[in-house]
Amino acid sequence: MINPKIFFKILGEKDIQFYTGVPDSVLKEFCAYVVDHIDTSRHVIAANEGNAVAIATGYYLSTGKPALVYLQNSGLGNAVNPLTSLTSSQVYGIPILLLIGWRGEPGKQDEPQHKPMGKVQNKLLKILDIPYAKLGNTKRSASSAVRKAQAHFKKKNSPFAIIVSTHSFSKYKSKDRKQKKYPMTREAALITILSLLGKNDIVVSTTGKTSRELYKLRISNKEDPKIDFLCVGNMGHASSIALGLAKTQPKKTIWCLDGDGSMIMHMGSMAVIGQQKPKHFVHVLFNNFVHDSVGGQPTAADSIDFTTIAKGNGYISTASVKTGRELKKELQRAKRRQGPVFVEVLCQKGSRKNLGRPLTTPQENKASFMQYIKQIKK
Repeated sequence: MINPKIFFKILGEKDIQFYTGVPDSVLKEFCAYVVDHIDTSRHVIAANEGNAVAIATGYYLSTGKPALVYLQNSGLGNAVNPLTSLTSSQVYGIPILLLIGWRGEPGKQDEPQHKPMGKVQNKLLKILDIPYAKLGNTKRSASSAVRKAQAHFKKKNSPFAIIVSTHSFSKYKSKDRKQKKYPMTREAALITILSLLGKNDIVVSTTGKTSRELYKLRISNKEDPKIDFLCVGNMGHASSIALGLAKTQPKKTIWCLDGDGSMIMHMGSMAVIGQQKPKHFVHVLFNNFVHDSVGGQPTAADSIDFTTIAKGNGYISTASVKTGRELKKELQRAKRRQGPVFVEVLCQKGSRKNLGRPLTTPQENKASFMQYIKQIKK
């Protein structure tokens, strides 16, 4: 394994001074080190990976130096547009060092949502005309990968990728940061929400620990966990899935359980929800100000007034709550009001240590959820 500090030093010696991207579990040790050792003048945690490529482009246009963009390989989907229409040598020709966490690497155990991209990742980079090297697990291999990137930048102004396998970085303990403390955990908020659901309500939950906690609570309550649509990937798209359901189930109450990192990633969906105005749509945002599932790096939520944004985008009713009592009161109101309704839940970061994962596959979840939809149509 490579010490994040050593790799950071190698990059600095090659004049990589600016960092941006979206945190990833494979890269979490390195991302945590960057957060602790670079101030915001040289580090931006972006809303999504495409934004990160654009930020790195702006940095290069001003300095003539390549920046590093870190991302999970699933984020290549968000980055394809600027990588082909902005940074490509056939367009503007912008050198960027991509540091890509390889989820779903063939031959390694991983969650099903990561396997498709893991399988095609390197082929996709070749199609995009982005050369790459593996980081490896030694200082020597890391230095070699960075040298290859530098050689490419001198030869051709375009991106170069360094691929990082799981467990490539050694452990790094993040510095403790002051964070606002709220009385409620996300799991406690979910318990309140579950207690208020109607018999034929429809629930869509965002990727990461929110869906895992929801599944766990359904099991604990001896309820059927198969009636919820649990997003295991597609970060930022839960609210659009919920909107699609609302368009075909206008008389059913649709609950979208969202997270701050996910909402920020594709915030434009709120404008469309506000425009469409589904009447029975409750959009709950669990805001703990961090990317909880991939290491706890901060999101931009600390500087965002989500309720004002929701109101400005056309949501009929908005609220922000901190306690279980406030949450229950607002959700009871939400059930009586015309939607879309937006409720921000300010909560603690983190989750229970023994939090498991759903025992059903995504295909099984889809089939059971669709069966549930058919049943409540009758």
